[in-house]
Amino acid sequence: MDSTTIEKIIKEIEQHAPAHEGQHVGRVVAVGDGVVAIDGLSKAVMSEVLVFEESKGKKLAESMEAEGELYGLVLNLEEDGVRATILGDTARVAEGMTVKSTGKILSVPSGEEMLGRVVNALGEAIDGKGPVRNTTLMPVERQAAGVIDRKSVTVPLQTGIKAIDALIPIGRGQRELIIGDRGTGKTTVAIDTILNQLNEPEATRPICIYVAIGQKESKTARIAQQLRERGALPYTIIVDAPASAPAALQYLAPFSGVAIGEYFMDKGKDVLIIYDDLSKQAVAYRELSLLLRRPPGREAYPGDIFYLHSRLLERACRLSEEKGGGSITALPIIETQEGDISAYIPTNVISITDGQMFLITDLFNKGIRPAIDVGISVSRVGSAAQTKAMKGVAGGIKLELAQFRELEAFMQFASDLDKETADRIASGQRMEEVLKQKNGEPIPLEKQVAAIYAGNQKLFMGVPVNRVTEVERSFTDFLDANYKDTLAAIKKTGQFNDEDKKKINHAMEEFKLAHKELFAQ
Repeated sequence: MDSTTIEKIIKEIEQHAPAHEGQHVGRVVAVGDGVVAIDGLSKAVMSEVLVFEESKGKKLAESMEAEGELYGLVLNLEEDGVRATILGDTARVAEGMTVKSTGKILSVPSGEEMLGRVVNALGEAIDGKGPVRNTTLMPVERQAAGVIDRKSVTVPLQTGIKAIDALIPIGRGQRELIIGDRGTGKTTVAIDTILNQLNEPEATRPICIYVAIGQKESKTARIAQQLRERGALPYTIIVDAPASAPAALQYLAPFSGVAIGEYFMDKGKDVLIIYDDLSKQAVAYRELSLLLRRPPGREAYPGDIFYLHSRLLERACRLSEEKGGGSITALPIIETQEGDISAYIPTNVISITDGQMFLITDLFNKGIRPAIDVGISVSRVGSAAQTKAMKGVAGGIKLELAQFRELEAFMQFASDLDKETADRIASGQRMEEVLKQKNGEPIPLEKQVAAIYAGNQKLFMGVPVNRVTEVERSFTDFLDANYKDTLAAIKKTGQFNDEDKKKINHAMEEFKLAHKELFAQ
C-alpha cells in the first residue's frame, strides 16, 4: 500500500470520526493570581482566545466583542492540558468552570475612529465616550516585515528638541531607545515629540500612539489632558494598561499598540509609537511566566525575555514602496536603577534598537533640559535622517560639546587657563545653553537651524552664560517677526543655502544693534 493511499484513508477517518468534546471544551482545575490550569482543550493553539462559561444556562456569544464575556489567553501548551491567563476580572473564575476555545488568535480593533481615544490593552474604549465603531481586527502577534519588504530610513522624524534633532536624529521607521533613571524627563521627551507633530504638514503628519504600561492612571490622564489642550489628541491614540491592571494586560499593551499602528502603516501612513515603559512590561511578563511555572533564568526573568522585546520592536520599520511605503517609528522607554545601563533588560533593549538617548540625573540636577548626555547618546541612522539644513549647521557640535565636557572637568582644578582653552570653554558653555529648552515647548525645524547657526557664528559670545537661553529665544522671535520668508524657505526646502545664510547674518547684525543691552557683559 503506497503512501498516497494511506493519506486518503487517514483523511476519510478524520472526516467521519466524531469530534472529541475535549478538543474544544475544557474545565478549570486550578486558578490563582490571574492564571488558570485547564484540563482538556487538546486542540488549543498558542495565543488562542478562550471564553469562560460562567453559568450553565448562559449562551456564549460568538463575537469577541460581546460585552460581559470573560476571556482567557493560552500561553502554555502542556501534555495534560493548557495554562492560560485571564484577560479581565480574575474573581469571576472558579474551579470546575467550563472553558471553550474560540478558534481565534487574539486580535485588537483598529481604525480611523480610534484617533483621539483612550483604549485599554484589548482595544476597548475607556474614556467614557462610548465604544469605537467601524474598526478592523488586527492580530496582536504578527511576523515583522522581511528585509526585502523594507526600505532605508531617510525621512526625518522631527522631535522639536534641538539636542535630539541636531545630534541624535531620528528617522521614520527607526527604533530609538530613551533610557535613564526615574524622574529624568524620559516621558517628557516622548510627549514633546508628539506635540511637535503639530508643526508638520497635515498630509505627512504621523499618527501617534502612546502606550502607558504600569503607569499611574493620574499620569496618563494628565498626558491625555495636555495633548487635548494643545490640539494633539486628534492624531493620537492612548493605550493604557495602568499599574492597577492585571499583569497579562500590561504584558499585552505594547503588542496591542503596535497592532493598532500596523493598520495605519499598511495604508501607507507614518506612525510614531511610544512604549512607556518596557521595563514594566518585562516585570509583568516575568510575573506571568513564574505563575505559568516556566523555568526562571537570569534575575528570575524567563529565557525568552529578549525574544519578547525583539519581536515587538522588529515590527517597527519603513516599508518599501511596493508595500505602500508606510512606517512605524518606535521610541521605547527603559528605566535604569542608579544609571546602571549594564543591567539585563537595558542591555537587551540597547542591542535591539537603532540608537539610544541617555538621560542623566547629574545633568537633570544641573538644570539642563532635556538632560541628554550627547557624549554617550547615539543614533545609528545618523545624518541620513536629517534635512540638509540641519546637517549643515549641526556637523561639529557633538565634538565641540565632548571637548567642552572634558575641559570643564579639568577647569575645576586649574587656576590659570590659556586664552584658547578659556575661549573653547566659553563657547561650549554657550552652545550647551543654546541646546536647552523648556518642557512642552517643541521648536520647529527652521527655528532650530537658525538658533544653532547663530550659536556656531558666536552670536552669544558677548552674552552672560545665564542669559543665553533668554537671548536665543529673543533672537528667534526677532526672526519670526522680521524674517518670516527666510524661515519659511528653510522649512519648505529643508535646505540652508548661501542666500539664507546671508539673510540670517544680516539679521544677527540687526539684532545686535537693536538689543545692545543684552550683549553688554
